[in-house]
Amino acid sequence: MTNARPDSRVRRDAWLAAGLLGIGAIVTALVDPAHPGRYPRCPFRAITGFDCPGCGSLRALHQLTHGHLMAAIDHNLLFVAFLPCAAVVWLRIVTGRTRGRVLPAWWARAAVITLIVWTVVRNLPVFGGMLRS
Repeated sequence: MTNARPDSRVRRDAWLAAGLLGIGAIVTALVDPAHPGRYPRCPFRAITGFDCPGCGSLRALHQLTHGHLMAAIDHNLLFVAFLPCAAVVWLRIVTGRTRGRVLPAWWARAAVITLIVWTVVRNLPVFGGMLRS
């Protein structure tokens, strides 16, 4: 397998990621993260007292697996908005339509900054706490 072409390795990794995410979605669908004691306590929330994007994403994923789009949006709008974008990128990878294309260098920084800003904004008492999960 060391002679595998880079494109085939990227596709294999995309399928592996999809499989792992699928398993995670199944576990999240079966075990409701909104009930205390079912998942480990969030270290970010334990230390800061604020909601973290991961917790809201877990609850949003649970709601999505049960077909409750609005409830998922209520838990984490950014996560729900990100999923279709991630699906498009994944499809482009597995169909081989990404050849010769590289993400701009600023993309990863923009993603991290967006996540940090979202974490801060969703913990502000704006809109009557509507952004909190």
